[in-house]
Amino acid sequence: MTSHRVLTRRNAGWMALAVAAVLVVTALIVAWIAQPGESRQTAATPAPVQTATVEPVRTPTATPTPTGPAADTTVYDLSGLPEVTVFAVIPELPVDDDPLGDVVGVAARSVEERAPVFAEPGGEPVAALPRDYVYDGTVVPVIEQYDAWVRVMLVGRQAYPSSGDPAQLTGWMRTQDVELTAQDAVVEVSLGDRTVDIVRGDRRESVATDFGYGVEATPTPVGRSFVMTVRTEPSFAYTRGNPLIYLSVQSPTLDGFGGADVAITAFHYHDARSGAVSNGCLRIDAAGAEALAALPLGTPVVITG
Repeated sequence: MTSHRVLTRRNAGWMALAVAAVLVVTALIVAWIAQPGESRQTAATPAPVQTATVEPVRTPTATPTPTGPAADTTVYDLSGLPEVTVFAVIPELPVDDDPLGDVVGVAARSVEERAPVFAEPGGEPVAALPRDYVYDGTVVPVIEQYDAWVRVMLVGRQAYPSSGDPAQLTGWMRTQDVELTAQDAVVEVSLGDRTVDIVRGDRRESVATDFGYGVEATPTPVGRSFVMTVRTEPSFAYTRGNPLIYLSVQSPTLDGFGGADVAITAFHYHDARSGAVSNGCLRIDAAGAEALAALPLGTPVVITG
C-alpha cells in the first residue's frame, strides 16, 4: 500500500512539470509571433511585374497602283488636227475590234472646246473631239476605262466602204480631258428575233416586236454603236413627222446616200416596216420612235443578227 502511494505522487510531480513546460513553450511561441521581424513574414509580397508596353504595328495605307496605260499630261496643239464629226474620214483611228463586246455604262464628253483623240495611249493625238457640234456626236460611250485613259466609240469613219473598212470608229481619250457621266440604258436590237428593247439593269422595255431592216445589198450594220443625234425632218415625208434617231455607225456598203457623202443608220418611222425592206435603217412605229428619241445622246445600241 505504501509503495503505490509514493509512485502516484512522483507521477503527479512529473505531470505538473510537463504541463508547466508546455505552458512556457506556448508563451514563448506567442511572444515570438507577436514580435515583428523579417525572419517570420508569413508571405512575401510579390514584386510588381514590369509589363512591356507593346505599340501596335501601324500598316501604312497602300497607294492604289494605277491601272491601264500610263498618264500623259502633255499639252498638245490641236489646231491642225481633223475634228471627229459625222462627216469625218480619219484613217488613223481604229475601228471597233470587238463589235459585240460590252459597254462600261459611262459616257464621255470633252471638258474644253476640243479634246485630243489618240489611236492608242502613248502616241500623238490624231484627231480632236469637239464639245459641241451641230449634228451632235460629241457625247460618246466608253468601252474601256482605266485611271488615266478611256476608249470610246466615235462618229465618222476610218474609210468609205469602197476603199476600206467603214465599221464603227473608236479612239482613246485622256480622262483629264473629259467629263464622265453614268449611263443607265442600252438599246438591244435582234435582227433574227425582230425585237427592239431598251434595257435598264434587270428591266427590259419592249419597243418593237417587228421592224424593217436592210436588204442584202444594203444591210443593217451589226455590232455596237450609239445614239448620235435626234432630229425631226419634215421634208422626209415617210417619217410622218416622227423623230429620226441617228446612230454613230454608217452603211457597210454605201459611201453616201441621198446626195450626201454620209450613209447614216437610223431608227425612224415608216409605213412599210417589216422584214428586209430598207437601205440599212431600222423602220419602227411612232410609239417606238418616241421611246427611242427620249434616250440621252450617247446611249449605246447593240445590234445582233
